[in-house]
Amino acid sequence: MRRRHRVRLAVNLLNGSTLAGLAVSLAGRAQLARIPDGLLVGTGYRLPVPPAPAFTLGNVILARHDRLPRDTVLLRHEARHATQYAWCGGLLMLPLYFAAAGVSWLLSGDVGAWNIFERGAGLADGGYAAVPLRAMLRGRRTADGGRPRAGGQKRGPASMRSAWPRLRSWTSRTCLTDRQPLPVRRNSPR
Repeated sequence: MRRRHRVRLAVNLLNGSTLAGLAVSLAGRAQLARIPDGLLVGTGYRLPVPPAPAFTLGNVILARHDRLPRDTVLLRHEARHATQYAWCGGLLMLPLYFAAAGVSWLLSGDVGAWNIFERGAGLADGGYAAVPLRAMLRGRRTADGGRPRAGGQKRGPASMRSAWPRLRSWTSRTCLTDRQPLPVRRNSPR
């Protein structure tokens, strides 16, 4: 196991999020199995909440599927959430995640499309679609691509840049996500 995965495992044990994941897996009658990188996968989760096909609490990934192959993009997505739990202080990630989901819903009508945690874990890997901002937030565009300003002033090129690349850069510098993919076996179905 790599050093960063040992650190994630230790931090998530200390902050209580992995213990909470074990308790929820027990309540949901999930079958636990250990996988590489210090993660546990619980398959066959039976409780009705949350409605997602898979979710993570600490280093415990819970899935409704009867089996979850080790080389799936969904598993890589959920493994990135385990790292986010470590960096966000464990269960403190839950209110942060729900706040980000609320902001995403306000921006686009979708709880995952603009959620910083889902974007950091990989939207497509988690089965989320990249939904554009609501029409009222996109606003009108001028011929040069900028938004019209009061008094007819044009925007300069620096102010037309999106904030998202800067935010994404910040999250990668602060190690909010673990972008290293899990080992993938060759000649295996995806």
